[in-house]
Amino acid sequence: MAFGIPVKVPLVKDTISQEELLALSDWLRTFPRLTKGELTVEFEEKWSTWQGSKYSVFVNSGSSANLLMFYALLLSGRLKNKKVIVPAVSWVTTVAPAIQFGLEPIVCDCDPETLGLDTDHLSKLVEEHDPAAIILVHVLGFPNKMDEITAICNEREIVLLEDSCESLGSEYRAIKTGNFGLMSSFSLYFGHHLSTIEGGMICTDDADIKDLLVSLRSHGWDRDLPNAKQKELRAKYGIDDFRAFYTFYHPGFNVRSTDLQAFLGLGQLQKADSVVESRNRNFLHYDAAINDHQYKVRQREGTLVSNFCYPLITDRRDEVVNALTEAGVDSRPLVCGSIARHPFWYERYGHADLPFADIVHDNGMYIPNNHEMTDAEVEYVADVVNSVL
Repeated sequence: MAFGIPVKVPLVKDTISQEELLALSDWLRTFPRLTKGELTVEFEEKWSTWQGSKYSVFVNSGSSANLLMFYALLLSGRLKNKKVIVPAVSWVTTVAPAIQFGLEPIVCDCDPETLGLDTDHLSKLVEEHDPAAIILVHVLGFPNKMDEITAICNEREIVLLEDSCESLGSEYRAIKTGNFGLMSSFSLYFGHHLSTIEGGMICTDDADIKDLLVSLRSHGWDRDLPNAKQKELRAKYGIDDFRAFYTFYHPGFNVRSTDLQAFLGLGQLQKADSVVESRNRNFLHYDAAINDHQYKVRQREGTLVSNFCYPLITDRRDEVVNALTEAGVDSRPLVCGSIARHPFWYERYGHADLPFADIVHDNGMYIPNNHEMTDAEVEYVADVVNSVL
């Protein structure tokens, strides 16, 4: 099969450049502190500035970010009950913490226009269950319908969490995704927009939640908290400064990242805007070049899609996958399809009626997009897809 340029087109390319690795090597030769230290704090502060949030907490993965968000919410005392609405089209570690911490997850169908929460189904679930919290995913960088979702949350006093691991830099009405809920998570895994090899970030504008996240990140002690918060806790529980070294106020974790990862993150942040611009440009190029198919998810008015990978939803998926494989182009299922179709879910909760999530599960896939893709590569991939569609 010939489409003009015989190339291998991977899902991701090297997010961390050779120059960044050389800079890391030079830094390592200064024998710096490698575990969490001053560079982590600097990275968190600069991330907050770029993202537009008050506080950021650096952890060892986007999955750990989700874990900490749920646990901080549980310990904060802000849940009116144990019910939480989760998105059908998401990722296992978006949903798993709700199960692991004994909450009651309720699955919501997928919106054909955004791949996020279907707001009609969401409204019905809210009326039926009156949940305490909602977590959403901006799937592949497509912002959810945030006006409708935040209105529901405000009206019913529901806490909103955002999984923004695939949507770094996406915007809804000129506001970056990750700035609409109490907390938001980001992934800095190798294959994502920016990379610290492994890593994740949690953003919030709430100082109390930030302090709780910081404590939970490191065992539940107070070592990384502001001095005023340390004094408050020690006075409350009668802890002297010596005993405070190993006093634990919460049953925490160790999900810290390192200053090595923070060093990489500081370099990655310098190109964040150009990465977002490139991914959006490639998405729009794909949108113009690929034939219409069963469902074509587009950039809606008032949004900017910092696209993780380009989605295809077609009942000819197997043919498209075979053609792409033969042409040397990577592809994957559209994230996990429907969470409700996975054994960990249906063996606990049974099968759910989720019409569009089922379509995504059976017919959804995605094709490469990354900030180093060339116009020629986008055209090449589009030609392969169009040969089937």
